[in-house]
Amino acid sequence: MSKQIIGLTDWLGSVPGQVLLNWELSHFDDAVADVFGFHALQLGLPELPALRLNRMPHRWLALPSPAAVLTDSDTALPESSGAPEQPRVALLTHSAALPFPESSLDLVVLPHTLELSQDPHSTLREVERVLVPEGKLLISGLNPASLWGLRQQRAHWWRRLGVGELFLPDEGEFIGYWRLRDWLRLLGFEVESARFGCYRPAFDNARWMERCAWMEPVGARWWPIFGASYFIVAVKRVRGMRMLEPSRKVRNPRANAPAVAVRREAD
Repeated sequence: MSKQIIGLTDWLGSVPGQVLLNWELSHFDDAVADVFGFHALQLGLPELPALRLNRMPHRWLALPSPAAVLTDSDTALPESSGAPEQPRVALLTHSAALPFPESSLDLVVLPHTLELSQDPHSTLREVERVLVPEGKLLISGLNPASLWGLRQQRAHWWRRLGVGELFLPDEGEFIGYWRLRDWLRLLGFEVESARFGCYRPAFDNARWMERCAWMEPVGARWWPIFGASYFIVAVKRVRGMRMLEPSRKVRNPRANAPAVAVRREAD
C-alpha cells in the first residue's frame, strides 16, 4: 500500500519541505520589513512566521481551522534573533468571513492559504474587503508547472495502478501562477512583483538536494516561471482614488508686488 502524506503541515518537516520553507520565509522577511501601517494579518500556516520582521503595532494570526491549537512556544521567536515577536494571539475564524471591518488592514499574508482553502475565490474576495486602499497582499503557493509538480502528477498516475508515493502533500488544490494573476486582476489587485524558487529536482535525500543547489540561480535565469514555489506581492488599487501628498504653501507673487500709487493732479 502506498504511503500518503496527510497534509502540508506534516510535509514541511521533510527534506524538500524544509527547502521550500526556508526559501519562502526569506522572501516574506524581505517583503514585510518595508510595509508600514497599523494592522497586519497572517491567515493560516503558523509553521511559517511570515510577520516576524514586520513592525506594525497590531499583528494577528488567523487559523481557518478550529481544530488547530497554538501555544506561546509555537509563535515566539528566539531572543537572539533581534526581531519582533510573532503574534501570540491566534484567531479561529473562517477564511471567507474574517472578523475585521471593511478597509481596516494594511497588510495580509497568505502562505499557501488559497490552495488549502475550500473556496479560494471567497477567501480572496474577503481579503480584498478588509484591506485598505493601497494595502499589500503577499501570497505564496506551490507551482504545478514545475519539476516538483510534474513528479506529483506522475505519482498520481502510478497511484491509480496501486503503486508509488506522492511527493507533495495530497491536500488542497495547487493554483497556477497565471490563473492566480487573473483572479487578482478581477478583484482590482495589481501584481507589484512575482518571484519563483526551488528549481532543483524533486529529491527526498538531503545530500542530493544540497548537491543540486547550483540549479537555483541557473533556473532563475533560464526558466524563471518553472520554480516549485511562487511568491507574489500585490497591491489593492481603487479606481478614481489618488493618494494625498503633503501640501506645500506657494507664495502668491502678487502679495509681495509693490503697489503703484496714482495721484491725480487737481484741475
